[in-house]
Amino acid sequence: METRRITVLSAGLGVPSSSRLLADQLAAAAENRLAAAGYAVAVDVVELRDLAVDIANNFVTGYAAPRLAEAIAGVEDSDGIIAVTPVFSASYSGLFKSFFDVLDPKSLEGKAVLLGATGGTDRHQMVLDYAMRPLFSYLRARVAATGVFAGPQDWGNADDGGTPLSVRIDRAADEFAALVAAAPPRRKTDAAESLPFEQLLAGISNGR
Repeated sequence: METRRITVLSAGLGVPSSSRLLADQLAAAAENRLAAAGYAVAVDVVELRDLAVDIANNFVTGYAAPRLAEAIAGVEDSDGIIAVTPVFSASYSGLFKSFFDVLDPKSLEGKAVLLGATGGTDRHQMVLDYAMRPLFSYLRARVAATGVFAGPQDWGNADDGGTPLSVRIDRAADEFAALVAAAPPRRKTDAAESLPFEQLLAGISNGR
């Protein structure tokens, strides 16, 4: 049985976080679709909030601390990415963008991506098509046609006449799973590629 690796990136700042809640629901739906198609699925969830200091330091030093390096390697080795951000001023959060700024620009090329966002008003849902989609198009990722925005009404019981969140999640998961299944499995990153800088430097000094 082939395995598909999914990395879930949540840029939520609070605990609990509506972004993490949406990310978990998207991941569960995608996992169900891939499992039904006969794949084993490995899901890794990364809370970018926990990496905020390491991301900032990476900009200054050019060195990824071990936890950040592990997250970067996970993204590079995955077959698909589920990326969810809270919305601030009609765009993705600075933390969300900063993480993608420290990645190798080619690391998302051809990779399946499912977009999600959360915000305090439905006016923010434009972030999916006018901020997030252009970012991932620039990175040459294969983005699922349906992105999912969740506002305050989506977490309550009120029926506002719109398409229920669960329906949107199911549709997006179907599209994302199809993209993941259509791609060949990613190769495992060579261990030497993810060695800490000090070890790489030591190897150079020893003439390796």
